[in-house]
Amino acid sequence: MALPLEDRLAITELIALHGHLVDEGELDRLTEVFTPDVEYDLTDFGQGTLTGLTQLADAALTLGAANPVAHHVTNVVIEELSDDRIRARSKGLGIRTDGSFGSVTYVDSVVRVGVGWRIARRRVEARRVPLNGLGSTP
Repeated sequence: MALPLEDRLAITELIALHGHLVDEGELDRLTEVFTPDVEYDLTDFGQGTLTGLTQLADAALTLGAANPVAHHVTNVVIEELSDDRIRARSKGLGIRTDGSFGSVTYVDSVVRVGVGWRIARRRVEARRVPLNGLGSTP
């Protein structure tokens, strides 16, 4: 099972497209990134898991001006689980209007659908301490 390069590129672009659409406010195009029943896990941020595109778009609209003005994604690593399902991990940086920023790790379950690939589940992990706490003194 070797995921073809074309699929790897398509998945990497899929992950990158999310930031472009959200930053431009094109929430009506989230169908190009996510499955209709996507699970978007924001537990690390105290917001639980959003289910479906409507909840995802509504949450972004509710957050309004508190949304980052720029989402950047990098360091995409793809692990093939089957012919039609992969796990991708990537790093995200969000820039706020005041210039502050934060870092997250996206853990995505990506599935092949008739039109290509879509994210079926995304867990957003907050990055708050170096080395994920390794070496910290109690």
